[in-house]
Amino acid sequence: MTDKLHWEDFRPGDVAIYGPRHVTREEIIAFAAEFDPQPMHLDEAAGAASLMGGLAGSGWHSCSLLMRMIADGFILNSASMGSPGMDEVRWLKPLRPGINVRIRSTVLETRASKSRPDTGFIKMTFEMIDDTDAPVTTMISTLMMGRRSPGAAP
Repeated sequence: MTDKLHWEDFRPGDVAIYGPRHVTREEIIAFAAEFDPQPMHLDEAAGAASLMGGLAGSGWHSCSLLMRMIADGFILNSASMGSPGMDEVRWLKPLRPGINVRIRSTVLETRASKSRPDTGFIKMTFEMIDDTDAPVTTMISTLMMGRRSPGAAP
């Protein structure tokens, strides 16, 4: 097993790709039935009659897939301390059954915590992209990450 990733391992401009993950009709409907039971997420005919133009996964399903993919991609092998929240989430394109999605993460900025020398902050953009590299969902979030060398100069 490799060493865990720490705050020092992330630099502005770093890009990583995680995935792919295949999205199925069954998982779109199951997620919607449990968490977002709007008709366009549950039924092809209702989806076709909506602005979605067909069955489409919930935006919250996209966010859940994104979280799972970054957890598997790097967070579970890091000194992650969670997140103070998201700055922005955008649902740009319907999440369709049958596509493969990947996550492209880009480090926007890093900063050491002023009050906790063992902690650093990493602001990242996450893009869920489809088979054609078109963005489906984007999210900007700040991660709290443990520092390998608490209090050392950044």
